Amino acid sequence: MTDATQPAIDMAAIMQRFSQWEADAAKLVPENKARLFACLASAGITLVTVTFDGYGDSGQIEDVAAFIGDQPAELPGSTVEVKRLDHGADQPVANHLSPSEAIEDLAYDLLRQTHCGWENNDGAYGEFTFDVTAGTITLDYNERFTSSENYAHDW
Repeated sequence: MTDATQPAIDMAAIMQRFSQWEADAAKLVPENKARLFACLASAGITLVTVTFDGYGDSGQIEDVAAFIGDQPAELPGSTVEVKRLDHGADQPVANHLSPSEAIEDLAYDLLRQTHCGWENNDGAYGEFTFDVTAGTITLDYNERFTSSENYAHDW
């Protein structure tokens, strides 16, 4: 017999597990960033820009561009170890990705952490700047929304 006071789905427990997963996944970002920046710096890359766009429940990275100074450059052909924590997993798994894949992976992680749902409804677009020389990542984020104004008049 089922206890009527116990909900069939414990949303509080689900949300607690999700919050813990988010916190654990966020802890991987500094280490992944450091390995990626070391790889880029070893190839002389000083700056990378990443543009993204999403709406209507779909979003993607549009472009990844690398620079040495202000001159366009190719990303290195090496691999970068990136640790990921899959949903429901207790331990991260190491993956060896191309620098382009590692950049996209990090950009998606940062979007999820700061603007989860950026690809839904009217969506959002923007650009990440990976400043390898300064060791920083900057996000320029633009959120779209539909607005409506209503006026009612009685005389």
